[in-house]
Amino acid sequence: MTGRRDFLSQPAPENYVAGLGRGATGFTTRSDLGPAREGPSEDQIKEALAKRAAQLGFSDAVTGKKKDQAAEEDDNDERFQDPDNEVGLFAGGIYDKDDDEADRIYREIDEKMDKRRKKRREAREQAEREEYERKNPKISQQFADLKRGLESITEDEWAALPEVGDLTGRTKRARQAKHQRFYAVPDSVIAAASNAGELGTTVADDGAASAGTSKSGADGTTTDFAKIGQARDKVLQVRLDQASQNGTSTTSGSATSVDPRGYLTSLARSQLPESAAQVGDINRVRELLGSVIKTNPDNGPGWIAAARLEELAGKIVAARNMIARGCEHCPENADVWLENIRLNDQRNAKIIAANAIKKNNRSIVLWVEAMKLEDDMRSKKKVIRHALDHVPTSEALWKEAVNLEEDPEDAKLLLAKATELIPSSVDLWLALARLESPENAQKVLNRARKQIPTSHEIWIAAARLQEQLGQGEKVNVMKRAAQVLVKESAMPKREEWITEAEKCEAEGAIITCGGIIRETLGYGLDEDDDRKETWLEDARGSINRGMFETARAIYAYALRVFPTSKTIWLAAADLERNYGKREDLWQVLEKAVNAVPHSEVLWMMLAKEKWQAGEIDNARLVLARAFQQNPNNEDIWLAAVKLEAENAQTEQARGLLKQARQEAPTDRVWMKSVAFERQLNNLDEALDLVQQALNLFPAYPKLWMMKGQLYEDLGKKPQAREAYATGVKAVPSSVPLWLLYARLEESMGLLPKARSVLDRARLAVPKSPELWCEAVRLELRAGDTKQAESLMERARRDVPKNKQGLLWAEKIWHLTEPKQRKSRAVDAVKEAENDPVLLVAVARIFWGERRLDKAQNWFERALVRDSDLGDSWAWYYKFLVEHGTPEKRDEVIKKCVGVEPRHGEVWQRVAKDPKNARMSVEEILKIVAAEVH
Repeated sequence: MTGRRDFLSQPAPENYVAGLGRGATGFTTRSDLGPAREGPSEDQIKEALAKRAAQLGFSDAVTGKKKDQAAEEDDNDERFQDPDNEVGLFAGGIYDKDDDEADRIYREIDEKMDKRRKKRREAREQAEREEYERKNPKISQQFADLKRGLESITEDEWAALPEVGDLTGRTKRARQAKHQRFYAVPDSVIAAASNAGELGTTVADDGAASAGTSKSGADGTTTDFAKIGQARDKVLQVRLDQASQNGTSTTSGSATSVDPRGYLTSLARSQLPESAAQVGDINRVRELLGSVIKTNPDNGPGWIAAARLEELAGKIVAARNMIARGCEHCPENADVWLENIRLNDQRNAKIIAANAIKKNNRSIVLWVEAMKLEDDMRSKKKVIRHALDHVPTSEALWKEAVNLEEDPEDAKLLLAKATELIPSSVDLWLALARLESPENAQKVLNRARKQIPTSHEIWIAAARLQEQLGQGEKVNVMKRAAQVLVKESAMPKREEWITEAEKCEAEGAIITCGGIIRETLGYGLDEDDDRKETWLEDARGSINRGMFETARAIYAYALRVFPTSKTIWLAAADLERNYGKREDLWQVLEKAVNAVPHSEVLWMMLAKEKWQAGEIDNARLVLARAFQQNPNNEDIWLAAVKLEAENAQTEQARGLLKQARQEAPTDRVWMKSVAFERQLNNLDEALDLVQQALNLFPAYPKLWMMKGQLYEDLGKKPQAREAYATGVKAVPSSVPLWLLYARLEESMGLLPKARSVLDRARLAVPKSPELWCEAVRLELRAGDTKQAESLMERARRDVPKNKQGLLWAEKIWHLTEPKQRKSRAVDAVKEAENDPVLLVAVARIFWGERRLDKAQNWFERALVRDSDLGDSWAWYYKFLVEHGTPEKRDEVIKKCVGVEPRHGEVWQRVAKDPKNARMSVEEILKIVAAEVH
């Protein structure tokens, strides 16, 4: 056993104070039984710190640093004590023009880097938002299935649902009635109640008449009907006032807070509204505003709010007196004077305006208001000139003075004086230039450019002046403007220049518009930026705003930078086709084929435009030139064949196809050859060609489809079945081939065989909405609705949600009761909102409900989503035949012809029928519109 004490039993070190290291000191409280020990003195603390520092080898006991180190840091601390007295690296803090340029460069770099990362950032944010919504669904989404389940509840079941609140109240009332006790009422109470309503006309002992009182002999109480009437009026007034309370004041105990600025707008009405539910407690607000102006009588908005409150209450005299007091307390507040002028008639307003100007002779708004109070033009000019004597550098006053002048010469004199006094006003310089002759205007603009070298408006005005003088093409003002503005670091952004160009176009300055785009569109964009897409987006924006000349200029500039871009050429041609002249379109396409001679699309567009204009020979010449640039191109071969076939040149077309099969033997050329013979009803020749083609291209599904259809046309269904069966083995991924095979089996009355074909098709091509939809339709045609519903549910589980538009449309129209179609459509739109087939189905629902505007909107949404779907055009046209105007129908036909749709269940069947081979798009549209149902 050691005799050493444990830690807690050891005596404390010398001068030890608990918590001293944490900054604690001893203190005494009332609850202490005796005096607490007093902490160490300051000398004792310093002595202890010095002793400890000496042991550790430091000379500075306070900071724990050596002397030289402490001295050095003290020197550094003193250096940065005064931020205005910087030395060393930070000496000479003069912010010059180079620093501005550096800041601008860094800012542009930051903007460019942010723009590069914008798409990735937006995609990431969208993914994070979708993930959050998936993990945290809304309440409405969580209970959507339960809501749909309510559709199956009958009216009797609804009626049988118990009222929970009624049951609770009934139980409570029964419990209270069980324990309630009743007592007999004394006769004195009954007697007092019977005499309570009697009127008395007795005279009191003091001689005063009490005709307006009612006395009860039972208890001696007296009722004052005058006070009752006053109370009733007061209650009515309070209710009316509470309805207009705007909520801008709050009262809590003795504290009151009012927002005077809120009352400036909320009390702007001159009379109480008719609805009593919207009238406020004016008395209470009056007290609050009175507290505001008493607390701070120099608060102008408070006086204005108080005056408007009285005006709102219909007390116009009180409002005038209130605002007059406000003018006395706030003589330098122009808003208070303006409110005083507004509340008074014209005669008094002039006097008030004169007094206001004496107190505020440099207030622009007061001078302008005083001018407006005058009736004759001479007095208005006199007031404005007095104002200019007091405030000669006010641009607003000079503008008012110029607007008052009727003689242009006098206006020019005023503007000349104004530009001398205010040389930095762009508007004044431009106004002077517009009033001068072209020669003098040029001098004015030159002086303005010297005074304001950073103004792009002056440069644009100079360019427009040159255009008016006929020198717009010769003098490139905007090129010089861009150079000067860049040098002055005052170059606007590309978007601002496009806005200025559109403004010039709207005012008829087409050459200036083109010059602005030509010299500024590339500013701020480097080669590593996506300049092509940026400029295409700019052009689309201008087209949407109806600024076609600006869009043409943007395309022209983009083509100078990217002369071989097929995308830009096609966009420029599309602009001319939709909004330009035919000659301009031909000119653009001629430039396009010269710039991109190996683009067969541009050649065919030019040939087609010549052909549609009736210039058949020129179209042939265009195709001949295309052959020279693109030998053995199948598209050009087929375009030439179509040109000859459409113009009834059968032998020439057949010869071209034969030559094409020899020089450009592609599967598409062979297919077109078979289709050509089939259209001419040469079925045997077509069969021979299709067999030769299949020997060369056995994996081309259209050839197998055409072989089967040819056998069907000949009435040889077994051979057609064999062709389809062989075709699906050779090309198992072709959905149309499977559909033709199944429909052939169904037409032959072999429903089990047709079901088997569709089952095999879904194994070969899983998740195909067309195959699932055909299986559902097969069961519906067979009359088995339950099996169709079962297949539909399986289809919805198998097919991705974004491809279920066709399935939803089928379910809505053939597997849903009419009353439930709308709610079913709501669920469908949530899952496949952008599917055009579904959008058309929704439009048909609104059509059936006679909500024609909504139906039209949904039809147009479907066309915007996919304009290549011919069935959508047909449904829309059918709708317009019943409910549209002839102009709207013609517009839809024109747009459909321009788009030339190629897809759609009914559209493809009608368009590819050999009997309709020579029909136009308009004729096919009308046939399809008659067939869809």
